[in-house]
Amino acid sequence: MKTKLWFYTTVAVMGCALIVAVLVTSAAAKESTPPKVTVSDRVLDREARGASYASIVKRVAPSVVNIYSTRTVRTRPFLHPFLDDPMFRRFYGDGFDPGERRSQTYKTQGLGSGVIVSEDGYILTNNHVIDEADKDGVEVALADGKAKYAARVVATDKSTDVAVLKIDAKNLKAITLADSDKLEVGDVVLAIGNPFGVGQSVSMGIISALGRGLGILGPHGYEDFIQTDAPINPGNSGGALVDTEGRLVGINQSILSGGSRANTGVGFAIPINLARNIMDRLVTDGKVTRGYLGVNIQPVTPELAKEFNLADEGGALVGEVRSDTPAAEAGLENGDVILEFNGKKVPDSKHLRLMVAQTQPKTKVTLKVIREGKTKTLTATLTALPDELAGGPRDEPSDRGEAKVDTLDGVEVTDLDARTRRQSDIPASVRGALVTNVDPDSTAAEAGLRAGDVVLEINRQPVRSADDAVELSKNAKGNRLLLRVWSNTDGVGGSRYVSIEAAKKK
Repeated sequence: MKTKLWFYTTVAVMGCALIVAVLVTSAAAKESTPPKVTVSDRVLDREARGASYASIVKRVAPSVVNIYSTRTVRTRPFLHPFLDDPMFRRFYGDGFDPGERRSQTYKTQGLGSGVIVSEDGYILTNNHVIDEADKDGVEVALADGKAKYAARVVATDKSTDVAVLKIDAKNLKAITLADSDKLEVGDVVLAIGNPFGVGQSVSMGIISALGRGLGILGPHGYEDFIQTDAPINPGNSGGALVDTEGRLVGINQSILSGGSRANTGVGFAIPINLARNIMDRLVTDGKVTRGYLGVNIQPVTPELAKEFNLADEGGALVGEVRSDTPAAEAGLENGDVILEFNGKKVPDSKHLRLMVAQTQPKTKVTLKVIREGKTKTLTATLTALPDELAGGPRDEPSDRGEAKVDTLDGVEVTDLDARTRRQSDIPASVRGALVTNVDPDSTAAEAGLRAGDVVLEINRQPVRSADDAVELSKNAKGNRLLLRVWSNTDGVGGSRYVSIEAAKKK
């Protein structure tokens, strides 16, 4: 009985195993069958908005050129100090030249891009693309690679990083310029150039910000950059930033790379309205002569807006009106806030500076200002920007002298005398208390007060000495102090307002 039971059980188990094997094999066979997918082999409708930018690129690409610049670099090899030793020359004479003194030269080549803006060969690019290039050291290659031209540098402007080139050619494919003042954040743009020298390339992105000023061009630069995430890699500089209609909205300028030189999604371009303004002046005059109003201006911070009872933080605060300038003749005063320039709203001090610079000298302009809560309209006739205001900054003076008082919050000041004026290059007309030290952790340092500044006023009261500064700060009411200070940071000097949280009374 047990044998039969074992036999039937074995047969049953084997039968079940066979059934499972068949089912598994069947399932495996079904899974090996390719999945059903939906395929459309219809040609892409490239006229549909956003589907493709091929037609735009085809139209614009011939207007973007490659620029090659050659620069001769002269170097002087290391000269061992022994060869300049007086004892050595006593025996060999001052005319001895062992060969190490002879300079050596070599050629370096730069690569960038440019944009054809006229049929007769005018090209816009960046100044840094061709800066310091040898005479006859700039060449332009058209996008198709079939033609190469020697380019003449018409003129350059370092303050905006704009350069104008000219090639002897006719009937070129010139790009159409847009009105960059009408751009908005979120607009789609294409960046066209020759990144890394790989050949003409196109990248796409959007405008992520407008009116950027990051100090890329230095303290005397004029910046109003378009910010975009369209990759602008090395070699793209000077190339075209175009909108979805193929119109030129900007000249590619740089990337924010953190030192890696690779794109990180933040690139900058010079608005074409600014570039065109500079180009027109360079072509007609060979240089850019900028308008001059004669004021030191600064941003309206939230703290300063409260101090001056302003509704918002727009406009530009006048920190100082220079004597014998258009501003002085127009009646501008320290503490005025300029809201409009020639009928255009002034968003901030940076834009006012740009507006004035782009206006030709001898132009009569209107200024809408707020003075002590009341609106006034003034008229000024601009003059030319003095040469000394277009130079580089001076070095910070050292050895400020020994401080003799401690006032405000972590701020040390001293009297102005002949010695301190000479050391800090402070004019005789400036009267106040010299700041000799500012605690880096103090509210004064946070507000922007620095050693070398001269405190001219505290809460609209004049400061004639260090003792005045101490007395006025001690007797101040409220929890903030409004200072007007003079600084020598641009090689000429001027004043500005600083709002500082007052030190707690002991």
